[in-house]
Amino acid sequence: MVEPLADECPRCLGKGWVVVADGGAGTARPCECRLQAMGPRLLEASGIPAQYRACSLESFRSSHPDPAARDQLTRALAESRAYVEGFLRPDGRFGESGLIYVGPTGAGKTHLAAAVATALIERYRVRCRFVEFTALVHEIQSTFSPNAGGSKGEILEPVMEAELLVLDELGAQRPTPWVQDLLYLIINTRYTERRPTIFTTNYRLAEATAARPGAGEAVDTLAYRLPATLVSRLFEMAKPIQLDAVSDYRREVRNVSFRTDR
Repeated sequence: MVEPLADECPRCLGKGWVVVADGGAGTARPCECRLQAMGPRLLEASGIPAQYRACSLESFRSSHPDPAARDQLTRALAESRAYVEGFLRPDGRFGESGLIYVGPTGAGKTHLAAAVATALIERYRVRCRFVEFTALVHEIQSTFSPNAGGSKGEILEPVMEAELLVLDELGAQRPTPWVQDLLYLIINTRYTERRPTIFTTNYRLAEATAARPGAGEAVDTLAYRLPATLVSRLFEMAKPIQLDAVSDYRREVRNVSFRTDR
């Protein structure tokens, strides 16, 4: 379960939610304590890497010399903003669907994912967890040592039970059976519990097929690196945002900054 607030609120007893009478079993709504001075603490606990802490939707640049890339960046920014705006449903609950940013290295995927997470934390006091998948795998593998201080369960619990999860670099880790089982556990748990997840990936999100690519065929799809059941889950739980036409967003940002600073 999500950890209670350190400073217990008398209205929600540290749970972050109150039940409002609706003539039936009641409707759970975020407690007012979420709107108080929790933002910095939640941001610190989210695990968003230091290099992405300053990322925001306002600072995301949609300019690009290539028209196709510029169109994708503009659309990605608009869809990210719409996601933030619609995250809190009319019944007071958080949305259940997520996003998956798809594009090459440097396309701006992680900037947008971190910016959306930051906006949701600041606006709705969402308990978020940001993890880079390869780093997560290595952290779990470190618990296999006899002298390890933690356990696999202690690492995975906040990942699977966070109100919002950002899973960066999906598919980057070599798809061994153990890695696939780990990813299935995370994604399937969040899918069945209807917890929103934001993904980023360098691999094209194509529908999974029974056949795997043969020798010499393209292997740049998630369907090649992940089991078909997981790819199917992704289509159900996250809206794809394509950035595959963007050559190098980070380089464009650096170029703009250089021209501005001159």
